[in-house]
Amino acid sequence: MKTILFVCTGNTCRSSMAEALFRNLLKCSGKKAEEINVFSAGTAAIDGQPASPNAVTVVKERGADLESHRASMLTRARILEADLILTMTRAHKAQVLRMAPEAAEKTYTLKEYITRSAENIDISDPFGRSVEVYRQCADEIEEMLKLLLERI
Repeated sequence: MKTILFVCTGNTCRSSMAEALFRNLLKCSGKKAEEINVFSAGTAAIDGQPASPNAVTVVKERGADLESHRASMLTRARILEADLILTMTRAHKAQVLRMAPEAAEKTYTLKEYITRSAENIDISDPFGRSVEVYRQCADEIEEMLKLLLERI
């Protein structure tokens, strides 16, 4: 079984949206979702905090669910158990590698992993912004996730 870990700051917006959207893509694609574990965590998460209301709304519009999501703090154990770690920014990637330098070969920003480029690889944080900004963020994430789905 393969484990994919999405990482952002608070685990209430970007990484939680990526987790929910990717699970939904797996389910809808006919790929064996039971063969892939998908998790998310935040570098500064408050354990148990719910997803941002705008994240819940935007994910629901796309047929996925974040209602029951609760934030989870990134831990060294989570890093080590993951087969692939996809962060939302370079700063998140750096934090992962500070916690577990040996994870370097399996840690990328989401955009870096998909585009194989070091240019423009951060996904901006929509926290506290309008639902339209969340939609734009989800569009960007979902575009990358569809390409990820083709790769696995």
